[in-house]
Amino acid sequence: MPIPIPVLQNITLLRNLPAADLARLSERMTERTVARREVVIKKGEPGQVLGFLLEGRLQGVDFTVDGREVGLYFVDPNDYFGELSVIDGQPRPEFVIAVARSRVATLPRDEARALLLSTPGVAELVINRLAQRVRTVSAQRTLLGLPNPAQRVCAQLIQLSVKVAGGNVVITHAPTHQEIAIMINTSRETVTRVFQVLQARGILKREGNQLQVQDSSYLNNVAEGRTEPPKTS
Repeated sequence: MPIPIPVLQNITLLRNLPAADLARLSERMTERTVARREVVIKKGEPGQVLGFLLEGRLQGVDFTVDGREVGLYFVDPNDYFGELSVIDGQPRPEFVIAVARSRVATLPRDEARALLLSTPGVAELVINRLAQRVRTVSAQRTLLGLPNPAQRVCAQLIQLSVKVAGGNVVITHAPTHQEIAIMINTSRETVTRVFQVLQARGILKREGNQLQVQDSSYLNNVAEGRTEPPKTS
């Protein structure tokens, strides 16, 4: 069954395409539902499709040589994934797994490449995304070099934060403590203890699936070593 055009119009990468182009893409796409923790993309497999997340949440992950899972990035609804292998034809560089029950649409690689090569606006979005991903990976590598786990938690929270209308700083679609733990190479219990301290001090406030960062300067100071990390023992 074709993906409904109104659904495609919600996807960031496709929303500015003419209706005729969306109708063609709709006919070429397929959709499936994946369970929580199901592998959507396997590392090392050929990049035969470009993926779009319609509902749920995904995470890019890899594993260290000793088998520890490392979280790399998240994919939220109306976002896309798997673009690197679509562009260069090389095997997938990481796993993408569902961290919640999700609906995923896929577009064959030949159609996705044709779209990129013929539509400058789409190509620019993908290029900017790849540049952002490189910067994020570089920042994450620096973060992992911090010696104190509580310091790494604060640095990760800063990286996930965005400024919204009114000047408020928030973390939307806040990761679970386990998801943060695998991003910063520590235990879930450590992340939970740091969160308890930060919330008790009024640094963080949870509102549903969103975190309000009420003192981002404190998190910055801890991340950059100007303030002692919170004690969790």
